[in-house]
Amino acid sequence: MEMRTKIDSALKAAMKNKDAERLSTLRLINAAIKDMDIARRGTDAEDTGITDKDVMDVLGKMVKQRRESARAYDEGGRIDLAERERAEIGIIEEFLPKQLSDDEVAEAISKALTETGAESIRDMGKVMGALKAKYAGQMDFGAVGPMVKDRLG
Repeated sequence: MEMRTKIDSALKAAMKNKDAERLSTLRLINAAIKDMDIARRGTDAEDTGITDKDVMDVLGKMVKQRRESARAYDEGGRIDLAERERAEIGIIEEFLPKQLSDDEVAEAISKALTETGAESIRDMGKVMGALKAKYAGQMDFGAVGPMVKDRLG
């Protein structure tokens, strides 16, 4: 639950500092986490709520949604809205692990190919599974998929 504590602390700090933009984004994050918590409630006999990994998944989805929205706003000529989406991305990414550079991603793909013994496109699922297990939240798997496909194809 460490992620939730960090987010709650940031929310309280934003309230004290009267930072409306940051406060708004942090409230959206909390709402998304609570939605997942409610959706999961009662699905397990030993329900312990959502984990930090679940929170990171939620944050990753939020970043992805905002990137798509910013791209759509840019295409529609609404630069003001695109900038607002990018500002929200910056706030959300504060709680995610550092993103790997392009070189680090290429190296991670090479290691995953070696570790899984992947030789053809049929092994792509194994490679992606290994990458997701090891680098969750640290790379954009939508962009990594085609890179892996190129290496296997």
